[in-house]
Amino acid sequence: MTQATQPDDLQALLEPLKKIAYQAGRNIMEIYDRGFEVEEKADKTPLTEADMAAHQVIMEGLMALTPDVPVLSEESKPMTFEERAAWPLYWLVDPLDGTREFIKRNGEFTVNIALIEGHEAILGVVYAPVVGSLYYAARGLGAFKKSELDDPVPIHVRSRCLKKVVIAGSRSHQSPQFKDFLSRLPDYEVISMGSSLKSCLVAEGMADIYARLGPTSEWDTAAAHCIVEEAGGQLTDTQMQRLLYNTKEELLNPHFFVFGDSSIDWSKYL
Repeated sequence: MTQATQPDDLQALLEPLKKIAYQAGRNIMEIYDRGFEVEEKADKTPLTEADMAAHQVIMEGLMALTPDVPVLSEESKPMTFEERAAWPLYWLVDPLDGTREFIKRNGEFTVNIALIEGHEAILGVVYAPVVGSLYYAARGLGAFKKSELDDPVPIHVRSRCLKKVVIAGSRSHQSPQFKDFLSRLPDYEVISMGSSLKSCLVAEGMADIYARLGPTSEWDTAAAHCIVEEAGGQLTDTQMQRLLYNTKEELLNPHFFVFGDSSIDWSKYL
């Protein structure tokens, strides 16, 4: 497969990609339903059997679908920037985003698969297996949500923010900076949610902004980034500059905003 810049190329990838996400979700749910043990990775973040089961099925599925496109997963072995920098096109995967929510058994976790071209997310799938919601988008093709038995429906951000700002906030990571941000808003309501579902809430017009003022990695944002942009929104750093991928040695994101109303300079509330 060559550079997947054309909408037809991306359209052809969407159906098999959705099937891979669904299979990863089924593997996760088998473990979720029968119980699991929790390990701790070197960076002190939790790891479960479900993370690895989803990782395995996604790696196998993507390698069969696009054998010449490299895959970078949260659970892959570390790679140097020198190695990654040579990739014009690659898959960026978080097999189970929201492991803490998985452990808490609140259902707010997702499977995230993105295709990155250059430094931009051009295709994204986010699947929440407990609630049965699948969000997906590809560059130039729009953003969609599919619930379990329903046909996919187009989704769009709220392009105008009302006086009361609806904020998607992290269920497990509310930093002092986030609380300061809230204190400067005139009037707001917070919807607490885990994983990349916060970005999806903005994409489908259920929230005005998701302000992440704490650490995340590039695989946490990439799939939802494409969905948000195709839904008419933006994902920027706190200087209001678009987030880019694979530009540096570390895979950590800066603090960022996900929002629909581009007429507001959200950085002024920091």
